[in-house]
Amino acid sequence: MNLYKHTVHYYETDKMGITHHSNYIRWMEEARVDFLKKIGWDYAKLEESGVISPVTEVSCKYKATTVFAENVVIEVSVEEFKGVKLRLKYEMKNEKGKVVCIAHSEHCFLDKNGRPMRLNKDLPEFYQTLMDLAQNSYREE
Repeated sequence: MNLYKHTVHYYETDKMGITHHSNYIRWMEEARVDFLKKIGWDYAKLEESGVISPVTEVSCKYKATTVFAENVVIEVSVEEFKGVKLRLKYEMKNEKGKVVCIAHSEHCFLDKNGRPMRLNKDLPEFYQTLMDLAQNSYREE
């Protein structure tokens, strides 16, 4: 289980005192960077290996609000990986364990020239790590 904790900053709230919806997307990126580091493939390592991984899609389903100084725990998991596209799931919970947001992001993998990569051939160790995580995620459901 890959957990990341974020504390809501004052500047992330709106005039009503709740977290502005756009911040959840930022938290997804924070959690994703942390997730990749924990699995041994931080962004620096990927970039050194010639991999660029742009976001191709994002979706969020907001379930409850969060407020200033509240801790939000974000669980990141590999929802789907078939070698070309990676789909991550984010489940965000408040301090009481209540789900506040369910989100997804999709990513592709490009080389430094912007051409699609075949990870199984270009970076087999990373490919296998993602495949293992995707299979474990599928088993847990």
